[in-house]
Amino acid sequence: MKKTVLITGASQGFGKLIAKKFQKEGWNVIATMRTPEKETELTQLENVLVNRLDVTNQESITKAVAEGIEHFGKIDVLVNNAGFGLQGPFMDSSEAMIRKQMDVNVYGVLNVTKAVLPNLEKEGGTIINFSSIAGLVGLPHTSVYNATKYAVEGFTEGLQYELNPLGIKLKLIQPGAFNTGFVAAMDRPDVSEESAYKSGWEATVAQIESMLSAGQDPQEVADITFLAATDGEERLRYLVGNDAKQMMEGRKQMNDVEFKSMLMESFNL
Repeated sequence: MKKTVLITGASQGFGKLIAKKFQKEGWNVIATMRTPEKETELTQLENVLVNRLDVTNQESITKAVAEGIEHFGKIDVLVNNAGFGLQGPFMDSSEAMIRKQMDVNVYGVLNVTKAVLPNLEKEGGTIINFSSIAGLVGLPHTSVYNATKYAVEGFTEGLQYELNPLGIKLKLIQPGAFNTGFVAAMDRPDVSEESAYKSGWEATVAQIESMLSAGQDPQEVADITFLAATDGEERLRYLVGNDAKQMMEGRKQMNDVEFKSMLMESFNL
């Protein structure tokens, strides 16, 4: 019997590439997104169910999971990919923007996981949660986004101990900067000319655009996600991208003061 994966945030970026990778490898795919009526590519593929799922809406989550199981019979792997970034000075970010970031990136992961787990408890399987290099290293003007990814790291690492006796594996994907449109779609507050953070914010934007120009292929992230789902290993973390690996290597070799100085210089702060 074919294995089945449920992927959140499959309308674009990593999510769509992951859906196509699993389908190409012969899996059943439940590709979920907020606006499935706009999807034209995945709907043409065999063994792909495109379904509506808003990770901030419990009724939507419950319905999508139930329909996926009804269609394919089970779920073997959950990929919690849905998320977005809030980028900008913390003091210029509204409470509504911050809450939205937490609702999608943290509570979305928790709520979808809780909805899928009863099926995985019967079948075994794997839960793959998307973190980021920003879940390992704090970066300028992404402090709230950092907080969400640090939360995903802690949740996933802690949950593995609860689910290990049930034969369920937990995995974390930690990408660096890949040009998927993620940064262009980030929520950004209005930063006035009078803001004390204006110059630092502009320097950060310029550096991020420079990092993205490196052109790392996002297909690498999709391939690593499939590997994490199928390698059978107890390995928890999968760091992806040369930039992320170099940053973590530097973090290991430097003390806090040295690393802060290096990042400040890199971002022209």
